[in-house]
Amino acid sequence: MKNKLIFGALALLLVAGLAWAFWPSPPEVEVASVTRGRFERAVQEDGKTRVRERYIVSATVAGHLSRIQLVQGDSVARGAAVASISPLTPALLDARSQAEQAARIGAAEAGVAQAQASVAAASVVLAQSQQDGLRNAALVRQGFVSAAQGDTVRLAEQLRTTELQAAQQAQTAARFALEQTRVPLRPLGTTGPTGSRMGVVVTSPVAGKVLKVLQQSEGVVLAGTGLLEVGDPAALEAVVDILTEEAAQVVPGTPVQLLNWGGAGVLQGQVRYVEPAAFTKVSALGVEEQRVNVIVDITTPAATWRGLGDGFKMDVRVLVQVVDDALMVPVSALFPIGSRSGVFVLDGDHVRLREVVVQARNGTHAWVPEGLPLDTRVVVYPDIKLQDGAKVKTRRPG
Repeated sequence: MKNKLIFGALALLLVAGLAWAFWPSPPEVEVASVTRGRFERAVQEDGKTRVRERYIVSATVAGHLSRIQLVQGDSVARGAAVASISPLTPALLDARSQAEQAARIGAAEAGVAQAQASVAAASVVLAQSQQDGLRNAALVRQGFVSAAQGDTVRLAEQLRTTELQAAQQAQTAARFALEQTRVPLRPLGTTGPTGSRMGVVVTSPVAGKVLKVLQQSEGVVLAGTGLLEVGDPAALEAVVDILTEEAAQVVPGTPVQLLNWGGAGVLQGQVRYVEPAAFTKVSALGVEEQRVNVIVDITTPAATWRGLGDGFKMDVRVLVQVVDDALMVPVSALFPIGSRSGVFVLDGDHVRLREVVVQARNGTHAWVPEGLPLDTRVVVYPDIKLQDGAKVKTRRPG
């Protein structure tokens, strides 16, 4: 009987030990506290700097551009000469064209000689007419010739005078025609009759520095051809393209943070304007997106970002929502409950389900204006099997 009692007690101890060994232990959970601080919701994209006001200096006329001596980074004053354009060189004449032009010159010279002969003939005829007029005037005074006949002689003298003037004009025209035929055979040159340089000087519209030389070498250019870009590299702005649905929340004056710009610290800025027209851009995944450019003024003193230049890359954070002294909970603690959100609040060694209203959220925290007191501990990354009222064991974040 005694042995049976001993074996029974041992059996009960074994069953209790097995029950204790296989009894489910409370799950371990990681917890975090509800905090109060500055809540920021931002749109972050890659951006770049650019000169705020840049000018493309263009050729004002068509012609032969001399080599531009300026290089990128050179300073230019307003109205300073940056390029020179001379007249285009005429086409060269081949042997046949030269022979034809020589024949034209001969014809023109003959025309000049003919005009000179016509002037000489008209001069002789006029002199004769003037002599006849003098004799006829004496006869009229003596009464041997009628007054009507004297008028006829005077009119004939006026006619001969007009004919001489016409011959002289024809002689002048013949000389200009001869000069015109000689022009194509003259030696080529770029200076005028006084020895001054012929052509047009292109000047800079503003004071600044050369950002880019578009046409370095000499050559023939058309009117309107871009020669170089001029601007003030100290007057920079940042431009970033963001999705149109996010741009709808951005207004002028929105604060901006500029990160990873190549220097220490974070640069501050603010949105100057959002461009009114969007454009289509294909993402790295091949998806077409509608984006719009946001222009940002850098408000940090220029001495801090002196090393920045035109076209430098940076990360741009547009702070579309900023709330000071906001109650925040980690977004990893939230999970959906219908159309709302829920969290597990730690109550001793148990958890309690709470529904909360999330006003806004960013990548790490959610703004919960009410429902959770400050320093309340909540479960982060809760298991889907966790139930309201379940007993848990906390652990530190690993």
